[in-house]
Amino acid sequence: MPTEPTAGACSPRPSLEWSDGAVLVVDQRALPHEYRLLRLETVDQLVDAVRSLAVRGAPAIGLAGALGVAMSAFRHTRTGMLDESAVRADAARIASARPTAVNLAWAVERVLGALGGGAQAVLGEALTMLDEDIAVNRAAIGQAADLVLSLTPDRPLRILTHCNTGRLATAALGTALGTIVELAGRGLVEEVLVDETRPLLQGARLTTWELAEAGVPYRLCVDSAAAAAMARGLVDVVLVGADRIAVNGDVANKVGTYGLSVAAARHDIPFIVVAPESTRDPALPDGSGIVIEERSADEVTHVAGTAVAPAGAGAYNPAFDVTPGELITAVITEKAVQRPAATRQRLGAELARFSRQLYERGWMPGTSGNLSVRLPGESGHALITASGRDKGELTAGDAVLVDARTGEKTEESALRASAETAIHAAVYRAADAGAVIHVHAPYATAVATATSAADGPRTVEPAGWELLKGFGLADPSRAALPVFPNHPDVPRIAADVEAYLGAPVPDGGPERIPGLLIAGHGVTVWGQDLSQARNRLECVEAICHQMVLADAHAPAHSQGGHR
Repeated sequence: MPTEPTAGACSPRPSLEWSDGAVLVVDQRALPHEYRLLRLETVDQLVDAVRSLAVRGAPAIGLAGALGVAMSAFRHTRTGMLDESAVRADAARIASARPTAVNLAWAVERVLGALGGGAQAVLGEALTMLDEDIAVNRAAIGQAADLVLSLTPDRPLRILTHCNTGRLATAALGTALGTIVELAGRGLVEEVLVDETRPLLQGARLTTWELAEAGVPYRLCVDSAAAAAMARGLVDVVLVGADRIAVNGDVANKVGTYGLSVAAARHDIPFIVVAPESTRDPALPDGSGIVIEERSADEVTHVAGTAVAPAGAGAYNPAFDVTPGELITAVITEKAVQRPAATRQRLGAELARFSRQLYERGWMPGTSGNLSVRLPGESGHALITASGRDKGELTAGDAVLVDARTGEKTEESALRASAETAIHAAVYRAADAGAVIHVHAPYATAVATATSAADGPRTVEPAGWELLKGFGLADPSRAALPVFPNHPDVPRIAADVEAYLGAPVPDGGPERIPGLLIAGHGVTVWGQDLSQARNRLECVEAICHQMVLADAHAPAHSQGGHR
């Protein structure tokens, strides 16, 4: 269950509200120098406020649109009769004020559903949406904060964010910025790097103002310096919002987000999107169909009314860009932490590629062996190669989604997960692993078979091998590698593995290699990702090869060692 936001964090302070027949909003154009409220009394004024960015942020735009329809409904009610056609005409103008954010059209359509009940019913639906937005944000914030902590170092965090996703962009709490304030409320933020968000500087003007208001430490970051900040280790996680989310997980957000996602992927930094469920567009298969708003060249060629480019200079000024789902660690809404379909496709392709490489080594002959990888941002799930598939011909679709802790299949699919998934799950429960590889490498299998005993696990203790340094042990001069007896009942092997990994290392004993052997059944190795797991697998197999060469007839048990 997600953690409830802390009591002191994210106090609801409305950014827009209904006020005696008008819509009262914070004029975001005046910040940070002046906190000014706008009273919007006509649909024309509301549309202008949305287009001029006095009101901005996808959730806030949607809520303003809903209140605008209510305002129109009251304006077009005479002697108890509502002119529905006039209200629908106003609603169409409101919905088209900004084309990219799906929340606007969604909110307008929702309140129009109450039109038959009269103006008061429309207003009631709009006010309900305001309350819902606060509850929705609160739920998403709790889930997002918990996820961030599961993916980042156990210390106060350095967070990078783009544009403004706080209370100004919503009814009161915020999405990505609300998550940052929540983490700060838990004492877990060292610093926030705030992208300027050119050309209109929503980060420099609005996000810094909100962070200062909340007492959260921050520094303003030049947009083009964000990637360099990641390279210097100044960023633990990137948190952004969204204006539209396609079915495949592609996301439209303030321009500059795509570049951040590319840099985050290059530096293996979690890239997390926090947005309300209303931002999803179920009619949009992928991001290629998102209409990107292009704004006036003056926003680029002028700063505060002063020209900074030659007269007549043209400008490319898209307000948004599209981030492919495969570059997003997770999309968090009030309902769930979800992996974009494109990301799963990428991980499935990675499993297939690694399987083919190991097949070509002769370590996964035929259909034997299996690989699994946790889904980042969804640590409770893992993808594992399907049972009965030729490991030399796997595709991205030949992977099964399972519960990483139980090994149980969690999706409807004709594919089967191997019985050995139970061993993967045991490793995930007992070790800090992001990927597990099980193969039938010949020398590791030979050592396991020669060493095993029916009465329980034995331990091989390789010592003096230079290759032991490949495991990152504190003392690489010696190590322990368990050998488990094979059983037809695979869950019994899994139980033995979990018991071994959960037991403390004996005093004075060698550290444990992040791997294990099963008699007659190969080797299982794990790491933070598939690359690290494969590298460790190579080291285990090479050490076992040298052990066999050194003493083919007397492999060492726990009483001895191999050099």
